[in-house]
Amino acid sequence: MRRALIVVDVQKDFCEGGSVPVKGGTDRARAIAEMIQGSADGEYAHIVATRDHHIDPGDHFSDHPDYRNSFPVHCVVGSEGSGFHANFAPVVASGAVDEVFYKGAHSASKSGFEGSTEDGTPLADWLRARSVSDVDVVGIATDHCVKATALDGVKAGFAVRVLLDYTAGVAADTTDHAIEELSQAGVALTGEPVVLG
Repeated sequence: MRRALIVVDVQKDFCEGGSVPVKGGTDRARAIAEMIQGSADGEYAHIVATRDHHIDPGDHFSDHPDYRNSFPVHCVVGSEGSGFHANFAPVVASGAVDEVFYKGAHSASKSGFEGSTEDGTPLADWLRARSVSDVDVVGIATDHCVKATALDGVKAGFAVRVLLDYTAGVAADTTDHAIEELSQAGVALTGEPVVLG
């Protein structure tokens, strides 16, 4: 068994002060960084991160968002908000994160498994090439991109676990529904998500 950690969208726009802030995002960014820095040697064969990377995602951006499928403008390529949050960015810069996967240039693209490296390698292919069988998923938001990434991980044939202590949810009702959906899909769940919305 080779396990990888997937850190989903710990970006400025999804933390307090961003254009689509998730309450608790800043704290979770810090917690994820501390978890990675404190992880035992060999606990993760690889650590990767995903980034929303929007150029023109169509009706995913809206002046009248429903916060389910449409949202205010966020994580536009080249914008400050698209960068990793300051609590997490040093971990990436340190080399602890092996690869970054960009998603959503021209679509909503909630799942990290829709992302690819700068040279175009999809996440699932990258993991398989390194004999990864199991993945842990953390990040923002529990009820959106974390959920979509975990569900697609199962569909791609990985054993998936979501570490809820290292996620932040947008709202209690959608987070509860996401947890139920994940459980029914066979995703293992640990801890409790932060939901302050």
